[in-house]
Amino acid sequence: MLFRGSGVALVTPFNENGIDLDQLRNLIEWHLEAKTDALIIMGTTGEGAVLSDDEKLILLEEAIKVGKRRIVMIANTGTNDTRASIQWSLKAQAMGYDGLLMVCPYYNKPTQRGLIAHFTAIADAVNMPIILYNVPGRTSVNLSAQSCITVSKHPNIVGVKEASHDLNQIKTIIDGTAEFAVYSGNDDQNLDILKLGGQGFISVTANLVPNQLKALSDAYFGNDLVAAERIQNSLAALNDVLFIESNPVPIKAALNRIGKPVGSCRLPLVELESQNFEKLMRVLKASGL
Repeated sequence: MLFRGSGVALVTPFNENGIDLDQLRNLIEWHLEAKTDALIIMGTTGEGAVLSDDEKLILLEEAIKVGKRRIVMIANTGTNDTRASIQWSLKAQAMGYDGLLMVCPYYNKPTQRGLIAHFTAIADAVNMPIILYNVPGRTSVNLSAQSCITVSKHPNIVGVKEASHDLNQIKTIIDGTAEFAVYSGNDDQNLDILKLGGQGFISVTANLVPNQLKALSDAYFGNDLVAAERIQNSLAALNDVLFIESNPVPIKAALNRIGKPVGSCRLPLVELESQNFEKLMRVLKASGL
C-alpha cells in the first residue's frame, strides 16, 4: 500500500511566466506542516492535461525535489495513449517518485479488455506501485469492478482511486481483492468509502483545508467514528461548492481568496460565473476561511 489516509490532488499554481515554482514549493511545505499523507502531482486538479511536455518535466522535477523522502509522492502519468503513459511513468520512476496514478484512457472509449490490456502494459513496463484512477464522468468509460479485480492481481497495481460514485461497485472491489487499497476520489464520499473498507482518499477539498481532511482520516483510523462523522458533515458545504463548476476552477478561486495565490485555470476552463463565485465566497465565510 502506497499510503493510508489523506492524499491531496495538488493544484498547479500558475503566474504570467508559466508554473509558479515558488508557490508550488510553498504549497508542498504547507501540506507537510499539515501532515498530509500523500501528494498527487499533475492530476486533474493539477491541470496536467494542459501542460506542455517541458512544463510537465519542470513540475515533476521541482515537486519531487521538495517532497522526496518527506511525504509520499505520486505522479499522475496516465494519458489516453498507452505508449505515452509508459514514457512518462518511466520518467517519474527515474526521478524517484514513490508511485503513479493511472487514469482510465479518455476519449478513446476502450472496452474492458482494452482497459485491462492498457493497465497491464504500463504495469509491466515499470518497477513501481500504481494506483488506478476510475473517473467515468471525465473519461466516458467505467473500469468495472471485475476488471479492477482482474488487474489488481498484477504485483505493481496496488490500488484504485474510485470516483464512479457507485458505492456498490466500490464495495465489490474491496470485497473481491486482498491487500489492494481503495481510495475515495469524491470528497462527498470520503467517509462512506472508509466505512466500506477503503484506505483513504485523494482529495480536492484538502487543497484548502488539509488539517481537517487529515483529522478526518486520523479520527476514522483511530476508531473515533463520531469525530469522523462530525468532520465529514462539517465539510459538506465546502465539498459541494468546490464542485459547483468543473474542478479545479472553484478550488483555485478559493485558494486565491484565502491568500494562497495559485493563479487562474488555463483555457478551456474560465473563471467562475459571478453567481457561483458569490456562493463560493459565502461558503468560505461561513466556514471561517
